[in-house]
Amino acid sequence: IVLVSGHLDSWDVGQGAMDDGGGAFISWEALSLIKDLGLRPKRTLRLVLWTGEEQGGIGAKQYYELHKENISNFDIVMESDEGTFRPSGLGFTGNAKARDIMKEIMTLLWPINVTDVYDNADGTDIDYWMRDGVPGASLHNDISKYFWFHHSQGDTMTVQDPNQMNLCAAVWTVVSYVIADMEEMLPR
Repeated sequence: IVLVSGHLDSWDVGQGAMDDGGGAFISWEALSLIKDLGLRPKRTLRLVLWTGEEQGGIGAKQYYELHKENISNFDIVMESDEGTFRPSGLGFTGNAKARDIMKEIMTLLWPINVTDVYDNADGTDIDYWMRDGVPGASLHNDISKYFWFHHSQGDTMTVQDPNQMNLCAAVWTVVSYVIADMEEMLPR
């Protein structure tokens, strides 16, 4: 299973379009693009739209509890939770061999200048999995304006730039598809 995800957590003010509706949308779009292109990877691609992240990650905990018995089937868990601004790469948690593979995959995104692999994936909703050894990835993007909108009345769809969201979706699509179509799972 290659899991792509974002969460819906506008729990206080605003619409939650940037935090984290954008992550949910690019995850949905990644699977939609793969389907529209008629691609059928060797492994299952799964979209999870988390809930309850701001209330202590209760949605992620419940999902983990329901699926942890199949942890050996999870190839990678991916979460986008810091907006969908201009992407620069991925945060990655995994061993050195898996990191080398991830770096190779990211070279495919050279035409859109999104090739960096940063230390440590970050995401409340994927932490349970990464603690148990499943490789994890999180979207890295330009967060210079993130806190202008984060949990505010300003977090509306007008914050979202369709071109930047398309780039984020491209990253999510390429990475999830390539991993799902590899002969072997990422090393643990």
